[in-house]
Amino acid sequence: MHTTAIRSLPTLTPVRRGFVRRNLPYLLIAPSVIMLLALIAYPLLFALKSSFYFWNLQVGPQPLAFVGIDNYVQALDAFDFRAALTNTLILSVLGTAIEFSLGLAIALVLLKALPGMNVVRALLILPTTIAPIVVGFLFRYLYDPGGGLVTWVLQSLWLPVPAEGILGSPTTALAAILFVDIWQWTPFFAIVLYASLLSVPDEIIEAARLDRASAWTILMRIKLPLIRRTATIIVMLRFMQIFNTFDTVLVLTRGGPGTSTRTLGYSLYEQGLVNFNVGLVSAQTWITVLIVNVIIALYVFFAFRNEEW
Repeated sequence: MHTTAIRSLPTLTPVRRGFVRRNLPYLLIAPSVIMLLALIAYPLLFALKSSFYFWNLQVGPQPLAFVGIDNYVQALDAFDFRAALTNTLILSVLGTAIEFSLGLAIALVLLKALPGMNVVRALLILPTTIAPIVVGFLFRYLYDPGGGLVTWVLQSLWLPVPAEGILGSPTTALAAILFVDIWQWTPFFAIVLYASLLSVPDEIIEAARLDRASAWTILMRIKLPLIRRTATIIVMLRFMQIFNTFDTVLVLTRGGPGTSTRTLGYSLYEQGLVNFNVGLVSAQTWITVLIVNVIIALYVFFAFRNEEW
């Protein structure tokens, strides 16, 4: 490909032709790198600079004073932000664990030669194709205390439903948002894990069965170790996605009641686009970035420390 590209430029001098030959790969990826820097690096650096200033657009269009780390101290001292961090960690850890477990169970079922599995596989991916905000509106009606399907099912099973509704009670609202995420993204785990399990050689499975290994032993000692890299990566990606949860919270509860469903994503939205507190939201952004990077760095270290690439 490089030779074809260079031959298409017959007017180049030998010196320039050599330069292009040596640097063509870098020239080809340069637009993507520039775009990446423009969309990620610049906003982060802008937020880092803004986090050291008192800057509220309701007061003035420009930063008013250098305040050092006061915005960071204010963010960490704020009960709302700490509650948002706690809720986000709960959603991320529980959501990832439950979705992985259910996804693995569904993937194992899909491996069975049962009737209609082709249709099931096609339908399974549908929830992940729906925009999260649309899913939020869907479950908003399903959770409606005046006749929502989920409310009706729970009442039919004689399970307690709060008088203020599932989304109106601090004890059930966060679990309701977690259920929405599980419903939408468990199929993602199922499809990816199913594809990974298909790559496990049948010869190894047959040999294990001849040695009278149980299904549980085959799963834990053969299948999971062979798909470990894929599983580890999708768990990491999904954890980061849930950590950024915003759409469903905005539609379903707006962080309420109280701070029971406030997440870091919603907290950043409220401080930045509702209160227009640029300095404070910039500090919260960098605190969030640091927390995510520390968690992912530790996860990658322990998950891949014995891997050979």
